Amino acid sequence: MKKLILTNCNVIFPDHIEKDLTIVCEGKIIKEIIPVGDTRPNENAEYIDVNGKYVSPGFIDIHTHGGGGHDFMDGTVEAYLGAAETHAKYGTTALLPTTLSGTSEEMLKTFSIYKEAVKRNKKGAKFVGLHIEGPYFSYNQRGAQDAKYLRNPEPEEYNKILDATDDIVRWSLAPELQGASDFAKVLKSKNILASIAHSDAIYEEVVEAHKAGFSLITHLYSGMSTITRKNAYRYAGIVESAYLIDDMDVEIIADGIHLPKSLLQFVYKFKGSEKIALCTDSMRGAGMPDGESILGSLEKGQKVIIEDGVAKLLDRTAFAGSVATTDRLVRTMVNIAEVPLVEAIKMMTLTPARILRIDKNKGSIKGGKDADFVIFDKNINVSYTILEGNVIHKN
Repeated sequence: MKKLILTNCNVIFPDHIEKDLTIVCEGKIIKEIIPVGDTRPNENAEYIDVNGKYVSPGFIDIHTHGGGGHDFMDGTVEAYLGAAETHAKYGTTALLPTTLSGTSEEMLKTFSIYKEAVKRNKKGAKFVGLHIEGPYFSYNQRGAQDAKYLRNPEPEEYNKILDATDDIVRWSLAPELQGASDFAKVLKSKNILASIAHSDAIYEEVVEAHKAGFSLITHLYSGMSTITRKNAYRYAGIVESAYLIDDMDVEIIADGIHLPKSLLQFVYKFKGSEKIALCTDSMRGAGMPDGESILGSLEKGQKVIIEDGVAKLLDRTAFAGSVATTDRLVRTMVNIAEVPLVEAIKMMTLTPARILRIDKNKGSIKGGKDADFVIFDKNINVSYTILEGNVIHKN
């Protein structure tokens, strides 16, 4: 069995950092974590001297549409592989390929492509399931989602989709739409994570949605209601609901642009690292230079512009997804939001793993868990990305 030994590590655990450790891996699994000097030389092992850099669990991105010039809506295996390899360069070891609002036919086509991509993915971040974002969204909160595809959830459509694959692990939708509550119950019965997104719901509707099975809020503050007035009365929206419902998880696009410093700090102060997952929500422009790009598929997507570290609609009235990578999210939380490194890493590893229910094997460095690591310096510059004991990126 292949052995990998990381030496001279500053290991980031969920609640502290410990210096001068050695991590011994056998095959895909972490075997033990011991003080430097306690391991015997092994000529059959691959050694990596970390030289005092940080060793973190692999970063887990629960919401990404692509990167490196590729979008998962392109409908090709090559797009999946290209995006996965791009994100691996920045520390991502696991990700959820995410769709945009489109036709049922496009979604159904995606499923066979996804399965083939899983088989052929040797150099990129691991695919851990599909995230369907839309098409069941509020028109008023559509953001960059194409309005012509928006509709209410109908059993005839979503049951056909769910019967076609067992790879969907998350579905984002607006809970106030007719039929959404029944759909959420179906998702819960299939162990699929129901997430609130692009929605005009008020607090009372969010409470009912939570009872029906919604447990996560997609990209908090982006594409959602806040305090509104109806007939002179004020109503709390989704933003307020995120804080009022204690066990509601949230994800945030921590690129420093979608949310400024003050909001990053506000979310962290009131939700804490145990309830926040950092996500890129990246489109194909992640890891690419500024200029024109396309949100969604090359064939049917929308033209957007990449500038100022973010993707925007051409008229610049709204953001069109981020161009962030996971290392940037961590760097932003540490340098801009002034969050301790341990807490920032938890929001990029253990919390998303728990939300996806894969924390038994991923999300922290512990004997018996998967040997997924990111090695980086004090500026979060990634030098190694290791997935299940194999180096998939070396800088």
